[in-house]
Amino acid sequence: HIPKHLTGLTRSNLIYYVRFADDGLSVVGVQSMVPFLQHANNLTDLDLDDNNLESEGFNVLFRALRNSPIKRLTCNSCGIGSIEIDSDHIPKHLTGLYLDGNNINTDGCRGLAKLLQGGDTTLTELYLIGNKIDDEGVEILVDAIQNNTSLNDLDVRENDGISDQGGMMLLKLVNDISSIKATLQSNHTLTHLSVKLLLLDAVSEIQARIDMATRINRAYQLCNPEGAGRRKVITSHLHSETRAKLCRLQGVNRSHYSEIDPLYIPEVLALINQNHDRSELYVALKSSIMILFSTVSRKKCIQQQREYHVAHIDELRAKVEELDAELAAIEASEGGYVVNIGSESRSSKRRRS
Repeated sequence: HIPKHLTGLTRSNLIYYVRFADDGLSVVGVQSMVPFLQHANNLTDLDLDDNNLESEGFNVLFRALRNSPIKRLTCNSCGIGSIEIDSDHIPKHLTGLYLDGNNINTDGCRGLAKLLQGGDTTLTELYLIGNKIDDEGVEILVDAIQNNTSLNDLDVRENDGISDQGGMMLLKLVNDISSIKATLQSNHTLTHLSVKLLLLDAVSEIQARIDMATRINRAYQLCNPEGAGRRKVITSHLHSETRAKLCRLQGVNRSHYSEIDPLYIPEVLALINQNHDRSELYVALKSSIMILFSTVSRKKCIQQQREYHVAHIDELRAKVEELDAELAAIEASEGGYVVNIGSESRSSKRRRS
């Protein structure tokens, strides 16, 4: 049924906020609301918490809001599971989507991923607390958010299917420690990302590292997003203890100094000296000096090999000339005849002419 408040109301320029919480609204009621939703020219907030929309009702609702000025849509505890989103029917002004306490699963995450991809995405807040999202669903969301530059808040707490592996994927999203380049290419837009599961120590530690990365994102969000990547490199890669913990959580086991051109190591050491204490500078010197020596040793080895081969070029050339002279002497001693199978020698041809 259509809420009695909307009976006969199909157009309004005065309504900005509508709330029908726990109103027994089902897919039939949503279908009855479509004319109003399509003509409410100033409606920016719609709250339908604790209704029986289910997936079908939500999908009808979402399509109806395609050309709506809606900015915030709240459908907590509405029995929503799978979500079907047509890329051509996404509300153009939607910034907040709140879907806590539903049954959203992997299929639902695939639908939500369409909201998060593409250069024209507008969503800044996505709340999915207490659903049925697992690690596969997290992977789908992470892939969609990797290059997203609009989403600031993502909350996936209280999803029992998310293990420490899923938490690690979210950590890598905002601070991938596998290489300096990967860190620079991490997501620097998310300013709040919540996944913590208090019963799992590993995930709690992951949440702490996520919080560290999102704090950096917040600090650089308005003035210099690219600066967030450089700050993450300084705080993560150039601090031995922090890097060790991140490497352990993400399963990385190699030195980051191998990525750095030896010519830039003095600049890196200067950054460490400016941002960390002397103990970190000492650790960096120990690690980088082996790279420098290794580079110097390699250069010397190549130089020695080159000198060796250059020295032997003249010897080999002299040897070739010696062999040529010996062949010529043999030909002369044979009376000018050279036996060539399948062809006559130049000396034989001259005699017949």
